[in-house]
Amino acid sequence: MSLTQSDARTRAGAAGDAGQPGAGLALRGVRLGHRGNTVLDGVDLVVEPGEVLAVVGPSGCGKSTLLRTLAGLLPPLDGVVEQDGTPVRGPSADRALVFQDDALLPWRTVRANIELPLAIRGNARAARRRTAGEWLERVGLAGHARKLPHQLSGGQRQRVQLARALAARPRAVLMDEPFGALDAQTRAEMQDLLVDVLAGTGATVVFVTHDVDEALFLGDRVALLGAGVVVAVPAPRDRGAAHAGLRRQIINSL
Repeated sequence: MSLTQSDARTRAGAAGDAGQPGAGLALRGVRLGHRGNTVLDGVDLVVEPGEVLAVVGPSGCGKSTLLRTLAGLLPPLDGVVEQDGTPVRGPSADRALVFQDDALLPWRTVRANIELPLAIRGNARAARRRTAGEWLERVGLAGHARKLPHQLSGGQRQRVQLARALAARPRAVLMDEPFGALDAQTRAEMQDLLVDVLAGTGATVVFVTHDVDEALFLGDRVALLGAGVVVAVPAPRDRGAAHAGLRRQIINSL
């Protein structure tokens, strides 16, 4: 399955120049799965630095397996996974994971959850607090710093998870259907927020979703995992009928 089309373009307002460079990710001749259970075979995929690549496909086609392989959590059964031309041997602070389950620590406050990756990196307490405060502002939760996760709505918890992932300035953000459990209005709000907060970070994003409309709104390109096809999405981002033809093409391919 070849997904090597590399004509990605960065949309205005997406990953900009203010942050550090995004990571270039690649899978070359990769077989994915677990011993005795191959999920995907012969995968060739290039993710350009700073782009948002949306990955869609039917349930069970290996989207989450692909993401965990890129994260370094699941070694490939065959082939090579690379970051900036260097083989991925395991997890790295360069690559942050964002899940559908917010995975917040229930005993830590909102601010303490955002500070966690910074503390792991050994950042000073004052710097951690300052960075967490800045990200709370960016995701619209400045008044919730001392709350515990159970005191927040689902959308608010996802905002915290997004802030926690980006606060440590990863070069790649790997997102596994993070908005899938939200209602339609909150989901649209989170999509808009993601576009806004990524601006200027420089981060590369791989966004797994089963929602074609979400993929077309967020992605610079869309990879159809089951079909081995990658399509570029024309700018600007649009929730209306502008991409109707491309939507039909993707659905027919799947």
